[in-house]
Amino acid sequence: MQKQFYLNGEWVEGQGFIELYSPHTKEVLAQIPQATEEQVKQAIDAAEAARPVMAGLTALERAEILEHLAQLFKDNRQRAAEIISLEGAKPIKFALAEIDRTIETYKFAAEEAKRLTGEMIPMDAAKGGAGRFGYTITQPIGVIGAITPFNFPQNLVAHKVGPAIAAGNTIVLKPASQTPLSALFLAELIAQTNLPKGAFNVVTGSGRVVGDALVTSDKVKMITFTGSPAVGIGIRNKAGLKRVALELGSNAGLIIDRGTNIDDIVAKCVVGAFSNQGQVCISIQRIYVMEEVADEFIEKFVAAAQKLKVGNPLHMETDIAAMIHADEQVRAQQWVEEAAAKGAEVLTGGSITDGVFAPTILHNVESHAKVSCQEVFAPIVSVNRISSIEEGIQAINDSNYGLQAGIFTQDIQTAFAASKKLEVGGVIINDIPTYRVDQMPYGGVKESGTGKEGLKYAIHEMVESKLIVWNQA
Repeated sequence: MQKQFYLNGEWVEGQGFIELYSPHTKEVLAQIPQATEEQVKQAIDAAEAARPVMAGLTALERAEILEHLAQLFKDNRQRAAEIISLEGAKPIKFALAEIDRTIETYKFAAEEAKRLTGEMIPMDAAKGGAGRFGYTITQPIGVIGAITPFNFPQNLVAHKVGPAIAAGNTIVLKPASQTPLSALFLAELIAQTNLPKGAFNVVTGSGRVVGDALVTSDKVKMITFTGSPAVGIGIRNKAGLKRVALELGSNAGLIIDRGTNIDDIVAKCVVGAFSNQGQVCISIQRIYVMEEVADEFIEKFVAAAQKLKVGNPLHMETDIAAMIHADEQVRAQQWVEEAAAKGAEVLTGGSITDGVFAPTILHNVESHAKVSCQEVFAPIVSVNRISSIEEGIQAINDSNYGLQAGIFTQDIQTAFAASKKLEVGGVIINDIPTYRVDQMPYGGVKESGTGKEGLKYAIHEMVESKLIVWNQA
């Protein structure tokens, strides 16, 4: 079936198409239109034309649009999840959980739309401020270009679309090439709301054409991007003075202290390492375990991983399915082989069986192996023994990335020390680094990016703050 663009509130025919294949069955799911540069400019022009209407909406009207969108997702929960599973091979139970989070994310955005205010400025606190009355107001920044990844094709889109609408901006969305159906389904739902015509547009196609047109357009005032560091750095270099928010790579680390109840944490570690085939920005990639509990943890962790059910992503019992592309599975296998050649022990997995890369646990991994120092984005986790918490902190910090890290410990001083010393955007104490709820500030340091997601925090990056001073003298 040939799909269409969503442009200026209408469905528009494409000129060229590519076939979208299921990662699981390899069957053709749809023919996806490939935008020309001129079509991207039309989408940008539509968003630009809708700016005054969108900016003129009241906070209540914006909130009601977002509440309606959340309700539409609730009404279409199963269908939305099945689309994710079909195009992304995400097991349906995780896809349903993503839709639940998406509903919550749009609800948070609706709430924040009503809270968007400026502040009073105490002008008379300065010698020259007598007789002055000052305050700030927030105004929408304008057209926002959103470039989104495949791994959470609804919720990570919601983290860009939700705050943009809440702030009164207009949007041109370029979804990941492997998961465009979710973005087009979002457009179907948005078309049922009272969002002004042209305020939301979906343009599918290559990053080289669509992404570059968004990044270089003078009419686009902000780019919000989630993806690889290489692409993110390229965007920042091309963006000029427009605002840029980048959520980039990670290789999240976890420390397990002595005295930790291993039985309580193994199930969490399995979810953190292997859900969505490890294709999660904050998937656990490196685990550093104190020597005293290492043997017990490794034994129980491996046993739990081996119980994961591999199968059809549309079946509720499935835990693991195919990765997003076959070549990504080959890369993952090659990285495991490289680590093994450097002395790592493969405790389980490490190979492709029936088209699925198996959940993989490595032991004693050299720090410069790709599975340790790069973003693996696969169901691969390394477990290394440490003799001190400081050693674990140093190992986690020995990385170009710094999105989130976790530590399990019963010692409050250890927890405080780790929270200060870990060079990451978020430290999760007594839980896995994969933990996220959608209203919390989320973003990293180093090559993990710039800016914060989380509705309130993203909204403040999508508005201009204007100072108003009255001279009452």
